[in-house]
Amino acid sequence: MNAPIKKLGGHCLVDCLIAQGVRHVFGVPGESYLAALDGFHARADQIRFITCRHEGGAAYMAEAAGKLTGRPGVCFVTRGPGASNAAVGLHTAFQDSTPMVLLVGDVGRDVRDREAFQEVDFSAMFGPATRGMAKRVERVDEARRIPEYVARAFATALNGRPGPVVLVFPEDVLAEAVEATPLERIEAVRPGVDRQALARMAEHLRAAKRPLVIAGGGGWTSAAAQQLQAFAESWNLPVANAFRFQDCFDNHHPNYAGDVGIGIQPLLAERIRSSDLVLALGARLGEMTSGGYTLFESPLPRQRLLHVHPDPEELNRVYRATVALCSGMEPVCEALAALTPPASRPWDAWTRDLHMGFETNREPQALGGAVDLAQIVACIERCVDAQTVLTNGAGNFSGWLHRYFRYPGLARGYKTQLAPSNGSMGYGVPAGIAAHIISGRPVVTLTGDGDFLMNGQELATAVQYGAKTIVVLFNNRSYGTIRMHQERSYPGRVSGSVLRNPDFVALARAYGYAGCRVERTADFEPAFRAALARPEGTLIEVMQDPHVISPRATLFEPRAPS
Repeated sequence: MNAPIKKLGGHCLVDCLIAQGVRHVFGVPGESYLAALDGFHARADQIRFITCRHEGGAAYMAEAAGKLTGRPGVCFVTRGPGASNAAVGLHTAFQDSTPMVLLVGDVGRDVRDREAFQEVDFSAMFGPATRGMAKRVERVDEARRIPEYVARAFATALNGRPGPVVLVFPEDVLAEAVEATPLERIEAVRPGVDRQALARMAEHLRAAKRPLVIAGGGGWTSAAAQQLQAFAESWNLPVANAFRFQDCFDNHHPNYAGDVGIGIQPLLAERIRSSDLVLALGARLGEMTSGGYTLFESPLPRQRLLHVHPDPEELNRVYRATVALCSGMEPVCEALAALTPPASRPWDAWTRDLHMGFETNREPQALGGAVDLAQIVACIERCVDAQTVLTNGAGNFSGWLHRYFRYPGLARGYKTQLAPSNGSMGYGVPAGIAAHIISGRPVVTLTGDGDFLMNGQELATAVQYGAKTIVVLFNNRSYGTIRMHQERSYPGRVSGSVLRNPDFVALARAYGYAGCRVERTADFEPAFRAALARPEGTLIEVMQDPHVISPRATLFEPRAPS
């Protein structure tokens, strides 16, 4: 009888990731997890370790993978400094409700608690007590239990409100020989819909005169989006999308009311305040979606609030709901689509007016300058197809994308928006690279000069792994958002927001991307179409007038009245 075959804990960990369906792991290698790196080498035909240039970029790539696929994206970093650098992606995953698993190689068990080289208490650093970093942090101190911990991490990341989980592996655990069998792939639990709560929701909907649906948050699938569309059509309800979840509902649909976030259309904000019922599907109604907690009064909104969320602890936490229902998006949208609509709908004109308001908001005002960013976004929409992924980081440049680009919506089968609802700079470039590596779909990244330099080094990763993205970089030589707020609060007192930039075109070429510069609106479309046709990635630097600070105002318009 043959003796059981032992393998290194690091190899066991890699086998467990494969069993969970992971095909790409993003990270920066470290000596604390050499045994796991060897495991990736041994399983190179089944899983790929993507070597990034900074742990922040790697963590963003894993978060983007989680957003794009609905399965936990995986990032692997080393202890101390490596884990610290990855924190930005972890926070993004937490606030965006994205399933993600961060693996950390740690100091050996024999030197723990002596402040060994790069030692950190990860439970204190990332634990649930931080209320913004990880759902769960666990240390794996026995190699034989690696399958148990990995399966639990995936279950925690997927279930309830999706989010990030941290698993810490001492390097000697990964180097230990062990007999262990990976556990089967974890699937998200589909809790049943409370029929009594659903019936009460239907009753309130039928009694409404000015209802509005707001869709967003994590856990959305194409099936859920299709059922939401069917529900909205049968009841003729207006649907808006939460901040940076603009692909939950097709922006071309006649029931679409617009996005609820930073730079919200004033008319839409007014309509939300005057609505008599809001059905929030998956959205937390956090600070950005609630307009700084002003669109809905806390703790008792003026509107009847029907709040559906997969995490029971989120319900009634900030806003007291008229009806609260704990459910994932697929089950509740399926149940809503099955509801019989009322024979009479007093809100038909309201729905039509909300969509007309969205269309009116897409008509830009003249702001001056040689480059019209509204026309550039319109050109991008005109040139790309419904499969194209749009990514962005944070900065005022994103306001043009959010206002003027119409996302096709998950109902068509593709997730098309990857953006950080926590307003994290540096996200767009690595997110776009991850999207292309994972899906092979076309990717367009919009970024600002300050935003790009947070993680522009990941263009080297793109070239190394054959990822093609088109990066449209708006250069206004400043941290534009901060400059705008300075002008509003401390007019004329510029401090810390002016940037002296490198030659972005030369920098892109140095990494292996094509690069070109656009200084007039008319020159953008030929440059963009050439980028689409080019086999390699392209960076298009768009020279933006620094006075054109937002889609609604020039730099000096935000000044507070004297």
